[in-house]
Amino acid sequence: QVQLVESGGGLVQAGGSLRLSCVASTRTFANFAMGWFRQAPGKEREFVAAITWNGGNTVYADSVKGRFTVSRDNAKNTVYLQMNSLQPEDTAVYYCAAGPFAVIDQYEYDYWGQGTQVTVSS
Repeated sequence: QVQLVESGGGLVQAGGSLRLSCVASTRTFANFAMGWFRQAPGKEREFVAAITWNGGNTVYADSVKGRFTVSRDNAKNTVYLQMNSLQPEDTAVYYCAAGPFAVIDQYEYDYWGQGTQVTVSS
């Protein structure tokens, strides 16, 4: 089993930045691709970004491309999501997930964190 714990969410004004972290409780963290997803109230969960096991490749949703950056530190069992130029439409609960491939399909991920709330005020 892999436990994932997100942190770093909060309230920020439009145009501001936040960095989310997700720590994994496993010795095999480097074996997993990691993804970030989000779910806004009344909406389905959607893909945000993903990164391969070694950080060599990343994938982004069009809505966040150029504003968000996903990275990882395998020595710390941690994946990050740096979010810049935040907008009210970025308001959501953000989840990290672990799986075999860095893909946009949430059903390809095996383990999920509990989520962290990000609220962007206008």
